[in-house]
Amino acid sequence: MPKPAIIGWSHGKFGRSESPLPEMMGDVARDAIADAGLEPSDIDVIHVGVYNNGLSKQGFEAALPGVVFPELALTPAHRHENACATGSTAVFAAHDSIAAGRHKAALVIGAERMTQASGHDVNEVLLSASYREEEEHFKSFAGVFGEIARQYFERYGDHSQALATIAAKNHANGARNPLAHMQKDLGFEFCNTVSEKNPYVAEPLRRTDCSMVSDGAVALVMAAEDVAASAPQAVTWRGMGNANDVLPLSQRDPLEMAGARRAMTQALDAAGIAIFDLDLLETHDCFTIAELLEYEAFGLAEPGQGHRLLAEGTTAVGGRLPVNPSGGLKAKGHPIGATGVSMHALAAAQLTGRSPGIQIQDPELAGVFNMGGAAVSNFASILERAR
Repeated sequence: MPKPAIIGWSHGKFGRSESPLPEMMGDVARDAIADAGLEPSDIDVIHVGVYNNGLSKQGFEAALPGVVFPELALTPAHRHENACATGSTAVFAAHDSIAAGRHKAALVIGAERMTQASGHDVNEVLLSASYREEEEHFKSFAGVFGEIARQYFERYGDHSQALATIAAKNHANGARNPLAHMQKDLGFEFCNTVSEKNPYVAEPLRRTDCSMVSDGAVALVMAAEDVAASAPQAVTWRGMGNANDVLPLSQRDPLEMAGARRAMTQALDAAGIAIFDLDLLETHDCFTIAELLEYEAFGLAEPGQGHRLLAEGTTAVGGRLPVNPSGGLKAKGHPIGATGVSMHALAAAQLTGRSPGIQIQDPELAGVFNMGGAAVSNFASILERAR
């Protein structure tokens, strides 16, 4: 079976963009193909991840790269949507098409343009990643995670300081990432204090506990071994996992994150390693409570004890397992369709010594976890440098 490798990437700056979505997609696609040492004619298939779902009246996003990148106009293209895991869904689809021997080289583009939509429309689009029949009353996706945080505090005590520590850690990391939406170290005290500039969004979650509305695009080139052999760099999968969970919160314990645990366990078992064998982890901190729960779901800490990792500095840069050295969704930004592709691109950049921000020293294994909804669609990758 062919072993797919990531051989090139391009990561646009996240934030507010005035560029139309096709141009954003075309720019990163062109640069990723060049980074891989290939020509557009070498690309056999394109996998596009764009959530949209009302952010734009323009659908059919698989065809958009060919609008501004004519060399790709006749290349087969497929669009994927899977809530906040849209990008990783596109990455895994490209991986599978190469592993099956159907394609030699695939271009993956993850993109979203969110800031042109009204706050009301963005809220409605994000809430659609919940089970609206039961969860409409939470009024926002932040409200869904606010309820999860409330349940966590009810079971394990008030851990607002732990959430503020996660926010401060990720903002400090993002301050050193030139591609991040917010490049400002906010500090623990600001993140831990409810104020006019940091109000409650969905109590107990404050503004600093919530990822931002962002625009952005990222592209990867993935290839079979014979194509990757001549590429400037190559990063391969040591393990991968994919699992779903039940959509309605009422039908499961959302604090358990059973689907997330299963996906990461699959990836770690396939890689033949334990979680602390990773040198870094890019994980899905759409809200700070999500990162805290992921610590516990992945076995870094027992349930209710994730705060200990933060107190000990375990997940800080320089700690035993740095988590979100990029700044995470919290500071880097969360253009929905781009997020999973961004995580894989920046993990590959770390492994090849090309991180645009903080560079972890001599990493050998990088973990990626991306989820859609409240840990409903879950993707985990263990990446290692092949060259």
